[in-house]
Amino acid sequence: MIRLGKLTDYGLVLMTCIARAQSQDGNLHTARDLAKVSRLPLPTVSKVLKELLRSGLLASHRGIKGGYSLARDAHEVSLAEIVSALEGPIALTECSTDISGLCDLERCCPIKSNQQIISQIVKGALEKVMLSDLVQPLQLTAIKDASGKLVPTIGYLSGRMQ
Repeated sequence: MIRLGKLTDYGLVLMTCIARAQSQDGNLHTARDLAKVSRLPLPTVSKVLKELLRSGLLASHRGIKGGYSLARDAHEVSLAEIVSALEGPIALTECSTDISGLCDLERCCPIKSNQQIISQIVKGALEKVMLSDLVQPLQLTAIKDASGKLVPTIGYLSGRMQ
């Protein structure tokens, strides 16, 4: 089963909380505030925020009214960036990363190039979904391409398409 780690899941939740709050009130939010809103333990929130800050996705502001904010607009931050910040390179297998030497079969693997293509497709899908998209409910829909084949796409529950 392909599954994101818990910290990545929590990172997506926290980034969405920050994006939603920034679009509503523009205020900064402390780790304690985010722990309360997300119902996650404060040490876990602090750990995830530290990684997101280190990756450049968040900005930290010191002082009495300090806290965290998005380093860039939510429309400019993709899920791929968030996942990569917390999981490392997006790849389904070790041989589909840009790092050589991780797999003993790398030199003779008959499916390495296929694995790399599949990983690129998954990464491409995550690059198309922006943090701003998570602020509102999404719905998986399908549209017909030029050949009439149904292709999955993401739409908003309000009916507006991405």
